[in-house]
Parts: sequence; structure tokens; C-alpha cells
Amino acid sequence: MVSFDDVVSLMKRRGFVFPGSDLYGGLANTYDYGPAGVELLRNIKNLWWNEFVTKRPDMVGIDASLISHHKIWEASGHVGGFADAMVDCKNCKTRMRADHLIEDFSHKNVEGFTTDQLDEIIRTDKVPCPKCGKVGMWTAVRKFNLLFPVQLGIVEGDQSQAYLRGETAQGMFINFKNVMDSTRVKLPFGIAQLGKSFRNEITLGNSVFRTIEFEQGEIEYFMRPPKTDEEWLVPYQEWKNAMWDFVTNKLGITQENLRWRVHSDEERSFYSKRTEDLEYNFPFGGFKELWGLAYRTDYDLSQHIKFSGKDLTVMDPQTGQRFTPHVIEPAVGISRLFLMILCDCYRVDNEKKRIVLALPKHLAPYKAAVFPLLANKEELVHKAKEVFTLLSQNMHVAWDDRGNIGKRYLSQDEIGTPACVTIDFQTLEDNSVTVRDRDTAHQKRVTIDELKGILL
Repeated sequence: MVSFDDVVSLMKRRGFVFPGSDLYGGLANTYDYGPAGVELLRNIKNLWWNEFVTKRPDMVGIDASLISHHKIWEASGHVGGFADAMVDCKNCKTRMRADHLIEDFSHKNVEGFTTDQLDEIIRTDKVPCPKCGKVGMWTAVRKFNLLFPVQLGIVEGDQSQAYLRGETAQGMFINFKNVMDSTRVKLPFGIAQLGKSFRNEITLGNSVFRTIEFEQGEIEYFMRPPKTDEEWLVPYQEWKNAMWDFVTNKLGITQENLRWRVHSDEERSFYSKRTEDLEYNFPFGGFKELWGLAYRTDYDLSQHIKFSGKDLTVMDPQTGQRFTPHVIEPAVGISRLFLMILCDCYRVDNEKKRIVLALPKHLAPYKAAVFPLLANKEELVHKAKEVFTLLSQNMHVAWDDRGNIGKRYLSQDEIGTPACVTIDFQTLEDNSVTVRDRDTAHQKRVTIDELKGILL
């Protein structure tokens, strides 16, 4: 398996991900996406939206506010129960999630354990601090709420208290009636949202896998209350199949690196009848959650009916009876898709002494790179710029005139650019260029008129 350190090194070296606030020594658990990273991220998001919203007649999208009323998070249970169990090392002041500390050292699954139970395991297993190595120096395990509170200066009193959203899901629940009233959707239908969420989490430092600011792609699929288990299992399985197809066929991920894991009774949220995670075998810590799927029953809309006093029920046009819709929720972290793709596509070509990021063409940050053979020859640079302008009308193209041509090739291999186009002196004679394939390093000459067709 690829070394995660090698992937992280490539991410910074080639402009995919930088440490947040890097100029000032960094800020824990924050990251910035560089020129290559923001393009890959955009391609993933566009593909997700296209497959799950644009192509489906039963889906609509929204973009809810990042800051929302404190009552929303009280209704959802986040204010009272959205917390991690954490411990601090008294010696070196390292702060960790207690479950991660135990799982990494003792390899025990402690999902659903109380703080007292976690305390007992840390003591009896003599779990050391992973940073300083000291044993028996941990504080008591305590709960740490993950929401980010914000104060609004334009209002006073209770109304000034708000929160950065801890997930995108709640924006879809509170806009359920707005969507029903303003569109022609009928049950079953889904609302989708792509956007940032914020969680004040204690993370393990595995790059963008778990951060305090992250991008989510969530869907709330609303349906009638099912009469039997078999009834809700049909759309549940359909979403399962759609998630698997997206990861394997649309993103091109190796199937052997994927698996489904069903949540245990202790781990599963009390309101969920079934929750499963699609997991990827990351080069740090093995299989970890990539994409969650949950049947949340009518819990969310019922909570918002209770706390808001508003009617979010739907009337059955045949019986005249009203009911609260149930929900199936597929929710994915876009940054986890991003990290998975980089890990899965990382290749070492020992024969040619190069690293290749074998991204599918539709995901690659740049579809082609254009080089003048020599940057100090005006006629070559001028012709290369003509080719760049021609191609950039139909695809995202990189320009590179630094150093020797070999180093430029190796740089684009690591970025994942599928093809490099070199303009040389023969180009000035017969309007042909050299096209080099990323995966094989094979080169061939084609005319400029043929370029678009070949690259697209």
C-alpha cells in the first residue's frame, strides 16, 4: 500500500493542499486547497451534483445559510448531545478523543461507551500518551461540545446566540415546507445540498480526513411512512447501489479498497432504524468511514414540528389524512472523497523513476499541459500560447515553461495531467506537436487541428 506520508508530501509539493495559516506557523486542523486541489475538489463536487441532482427528476437542491438560529440545533439534539469524549495529557498538554486513544492503543471498539467506562479502560490498559509516552497522566474523560457558537451583534438577548452549522442536513429539514410550497415536487423526493459545515473536533492529524471546517454532500430523501420493513428497504438499497456505483464507476476507485459496515446497536443513533458506512481502506489506520447511509424515520421533521410549532406534515390527497414524512439520508464528506482519490490514484513507476497520479481524465485538475520547448525562443512561446488559447476554450489547460522538458513532464505526472503538448521547432514548419500520454509516457506527433479531438 502507498505510504500516506508520500501522499501528503505530494499534496503540498504539487499544490493540492497546504496547511492552514501556514505563513504564521499553521492553525490546528485547518487546511487550504491550492491551485490543483481546488480544481480537483470542484470536479468532484460538480460530478456529485450532476449525478445526484441534475440527472434525477426526483431531486432538487438548496444552499442554506452557514449561520442558523440556535433553536434549530436544540431541536436537532446538537446542543445537548453533539459532543466527543476527550482527555488531556497533564504532562505535555496533548488533547485527544478518548475513543481514538483507546482504539489506537488497545484495538477495542468503544462506540457508545460512557465517560466512566472510557476512564476505566484508559486506567486498566495503562494507555500511554502517544506524544510524550507518559502513563497515568490523563485527566478525567469529559464531554466536549462540537458546535461553534457565534454572537450576532445586530440583535440582543437570546436572539444574538446562533451557531455555525454542524451539518448541512438541518438546512434541508427546516426548508422542507418551503421546497414543497415553491416547487411541484411530490413524495418521494430528495433535497440535496453541497456546502461547508463546522465542528470543533479533536482530530488525529490525518490531513483533510477530519477537519474543523469541511465540505459535505448530503441528501435528505423524503417518503411516506412505510407500512413494513420491506417497503423502506427498497429505496434504502437503491441509495446504497447509487453510492457504490458513484465511487467505483464514476470516481474509478478500486473495489478491493471498499467495504460496507453496518452500525451496531450501541453506535447507531437512537432514531435510526439502520445505518451503514461505505468505508475506504486509507493508508492510515485501515478502513474508515467515507459515506454514511441512514434511515432516520420521521425524527427530524417531528423534532422541528415540536420546537417550532409549525406544521410540516403532508396531506395524502386520496385519504385526506396528514402524515410526517420519513427520511433516508446519504451523507458524504467531499474532502474524504478528495483524499480517497489521491490515495487510490497514487502510483510509483520504478522503471521510469517517476510518480504518477493516475486520475480519471474527467477528475484531473488540468486536462492537458502546454509547453514551449524553449522558454527563451519567442517564436516557440508565441506558437505555444496560440495552442494554449485554442485548447482552453474547451478544457482547463496548464501552462509550463520552467526548466527542462523532462522536469516539466514529471511535474505534470504528479499533478495527474493526462497529456502534455510540446511545441518545438518542427511545429513552426508543419503545424504538428508532440503529445505525451501520462500513464504510458508514450509520445506521438499530431497536427494542431487534431489536438482537440484527441484530448477530449
